[in-house]
Amino acid sequence: MLSDRKILVTGLTGQIGFPVARFLAADNEVWGLARFSAKDSHERVEAIGVTPHVADLATGEYGDLPDDFTHLVHFAAFQGPEADFDRAIRHNAEATGLIMAHCQRAESVLVASTNSVYRPHPDPWHTYAEGDPLGDPVAPHSPTYGISKTGQEAVARTMARMLGLPTTIARINASYGANGGLPAYHCDWVAAGRPIRLRAPAPSPYSPIHTDDMAAQVAPLLNGASVPATIVNWCGDEVVAAEDWCALFGECLGVEPALVYDEVPGSQPGSAADPARRLSLTGPCTVGWRDGMAALVDQRADGHR
Repeated sequence: MLSDRKILVTGLTGQIGFPVARFLAADNEVWGLARFSAKDSHERVEAIGVTPHVADLATGEYGDLPDDFTHLVHFAAFQGPEADFDRAIRHNAEATGLIMAHCQRAESVLVASTNSVYRPHPDPWHTYAEGDPLGDPVAPHSPTYGISKTGQEAVARTMARMLGLPTTIARINASYGANGGLPAYHCDWVAAGRPIRLRAPAPSPYSPIHTDDMAAQVAPLLNGASVPATIVNWCGDEVVAAEDWCALFGECLGVEPALVYDEVPGSQPGSAADPARRLSLTGPCTVGWRDGMAALVDQRADGHR
C-alpha cells in the first residue's frame, strides 16, 4: 500500500494508466503526464483527483513538471500501425530514459513493458518466463511494437544502473477492465456481431490480468524495484484461451462468436506467461477471469464503449 507519496503516472489517459492513477490518488498526491489530446480528457483526470500535466514524452521537454516525485509509474507507450521504427524507438525507448533521468531522485520506478518482447515459441501453451529468449514477434496491429519495447527495456536497465535508481520492468500480458484491453474489445465485437480475428493456429492462450489487480500490485512492484532492474511478468494467475473468454461472452449475450484465424508469420501462436516471480512479489490476484470478464458484458456490451 502506498500513502502520502508523490507519484508521477505517464500514459495517464490510456487503458491502464487511468484506473491505476485513480486508485493511487485515493491516498497519494498523483500527477499524470500525457498529451491530453482527446476532448474533455483534462477534466476527466482532474475529476479523479489527479494533477494533469501536458507534455509529449518523446521530446524530453516537460515544462515546469516537478522533479521531486517519490515514485515514477511509466505506462506511456506508442503502438503505430506503420513500420516507422525510428519513431517507435524514440517514443518507447528514448522517452523512457529521458523521463527516468527527470525523476532520478525517486525512490523507485515501475516501467511497463510487454509480453511481446519474447521470441515466439512453437508451442502455443508455452508459458513465457522472464529468462526466456527475447525476439521480435510480429504484432499485426503494430509491426514496430515488440522491437521498440525490447529497446525500452535496454534503456531502462541502463538508466537504473547509471543513476542508481531502483527499477522494476514489468511485462504486461493481456490486461483488461472496463477501460479496455483485448478481452474487453472482444466482448464489444461479440456483442456487435463482428468476427474475432485470432492468430493461427488455434488455440490462443493468454494470462489475462484485471486492471483492479494491476492497481493493487503497483505498490509491491515498486517495493520490489532494484539495481540492476527487477524483471517480472505482469500477468494473471490463470492461463485462458481467447476462444474460452469469447465463448463466455457469447453465453452471456446469447450470441455465437464468429472466430476467424489469420496466418501471421513470425507472430506468437500463444502468449501465456509464468506468474511465479510476480506472485513472489505481489501475492495472488483477486479477480478470477470468469468473474472479471462476465462483468465486462455489463460494463461494455450495453453500448458504453
